[in-house]
Amino acid sequence: MTKSNSNIDETKECQSNDALPRNIHEESQLSHVPEEFLSGCKHRPLLHIDDLGNRFKYALQPMLYSVIFIFIIELLERFSYYGVSSTQTMNLTGAYNKDWNAGFTSIKASSFVSISTMVAYTTPFIGAVFADSLLGDYKSMILGLFLFYLPGIVMLTLSTVPHFFGHEFNENIVILSVLVLWPLGTGTIKSIVNVFGAKQFHPLLQSSLIESYYVNFYMCINIGALAGVAIVPIIAQHNITMAYALPCSLITIGGILFLAGTQRYVKSPPRGVMFSFKCKSTNQEISEAPESISLLTIFRITILIVPFCVGYNQLPTTFVVQGMVMDKAFGIFDVGSMNSLDSVGILLFGYITASFIYPGLARRNIKLPTSYKFAIGSAFGSLAIMWAIFVDRKIHATYDTYGTKINVLWQAPSYLLIGWGEIFAVSASYEVAFKASSPDKKVLASATNIFCVGGIPNLICIFLYHSCSSWFQNSQGNTNIQHIEDYATAKVENYFLVLLGIMILGICINTLPVVRDFVTSVEQQAADIILNPEAKKSVQKNDEEAPLLTPQSKRYRSYTQRNLPNLYKMGSMRAGQAQNSIAD
Repeated sequence: MTKSNSNIDETKECQSNDALPRNIHEESQLSHVPEEFLSGCKHRPLLHIDDLGNRFKYALQPMLYSVIFIFIIELLERFSYYGVSSTQTMNLTGAYNKDWNAGFTSIKASSFVSISTMVAYTTPFIGAVFADSLLGDYKSMILGLFLFYLPGIVMLTLSTVPHFFGHEFNENIVILSVLVLWPLGTGTIKSIVNVFGAKQFHPLLQSSLIESYYVNFYMCINIGALAGVAIVPIIAQHNITMAYALPCSLITIGGILFLAGTQRYVKSPPRGVMFSFKCKSTNQEISEAPESISLLTIFRITILIVPFCVGYNQLPTTFVVQGMVMDKAFGIFDVGSMNSLDSVGILLFGYITASFIYPGLARRNIKLPTSYKFAIGSAFGSLAIMWAIFVDRKIHATYDTYGTKINVLWQAPSYLLIGWGEIFAVSASYEVAFKASSPDKKVLASATNIFCVGGIPNLICIFLYHSCSSWFQNSQGNTNIQHIEDYATAKVENYFLVLLGIMILGICINTLPVVRDFVTSVEQQAADIILNPEAKKSVQKNDEEAPLLTPQSKRYRSYTQRNLPNLYKMGSMRAGQAQNSIAD
């Protein structure tokens, strides 16, 4: 067999059986790589040519070559975000500085934080437009970091300095920083950074490494989050200004290190294409699959995670309201620090899931459908809310009987269970959004996913807060329930019961067979789409040698079940042993 024919056969086999190597990370493996995928560059030996003819070179070990810089900025950004967001409710209600604060009530502070989070999870669409259509991933990251994120967090830090912006506490500065600049920067970075990191891997030859990348990426997020919610709240108890100055410093350092890796990044240019919900089709002679999957389809998948995320977004809001009337653990860990247990849960149960649960299922040839992962996430969320209901009852019972508080560690199971739910639900939504999207809309797909993770859930939370505000009122009819005597007269448990209903709804929807089959079919469709354009041309050139009915098609399966010979486009009919081997 000639070399050209061998490449053709390999390409065909790749289409149907994924025979092309997808874990190339060592020099010894390059001998198994077809020539059209080699660049000849020492440091970036792998080559990919996209559908526009752009040539991209990739390192054998992207994690160490370029992704490490992306991980650093993500870790420090998450440290800053979670460190600040976990303390915002207490900061706005004056828990850290009774003489200099915004003077918000508990329900107003919770709504304020939810609005900020909603903006942060909605503005990724702005970052997506810049990244996919105008500036590209790299420049858009720089824009979000230095034009929005840093100025926002600096202004918030300065607002905690008494009289810096005037003799009275300037609420407008807090609004500008917390509701505009900081969440806008967060959203811009958040929509781009995970995609930018994934683009450092060859889309075909290193596709299996992308799955590992997303696991490591999510671990990186939670290491930063864990450190942020563990350190910043403790410092805030002594000096809120110093507590916020630390994230300012670290995110600045992270930005400098991100710039240091500039020459190592794979930087794809913007496509200049704005929003499109249409699905283009390829030449039917090459494949029956569409060339790309629409954003509407991705939205229909990622919206399935909304029920779980409604529960998840209680961590910085109603869980904090509940924890504010509980005693500190060991005299230093307040409810702000309790958010660290969410990250602990992710790291601990993430290791258990990745090292034992998934491998155990794989040994039994069991693959969890993505919708089932969403359902499992909602199941853990249900358990977390059920425990919050138990804690609420214990708070009331203890105060009514003894007039005392319970320890904040009673909240620990709720945070840990939410963390385990994230392993199944949130990481799966990030991965499916990246893999199922077309090359020109990767960031836009990421923004769509982020909007479903945080934008829609927080909008629902804001609606719930105001609809259920009477349950957050004390005996005097106001929502100042940050003191135990006021909380004891409120009915927060009713709110948690509503959340429990939403979690159970998420389980029911994601276990429906029609939902499972829809998500699975889209994932399979996406797996069939990714093919090097050069390989596509090779298949088209030798199309006459291809069978009329390909193994991927339903007609092929129906045809072979009738024990008929395979048909080829040149008009020949090959029966006998050749057909039997196909049937086998």
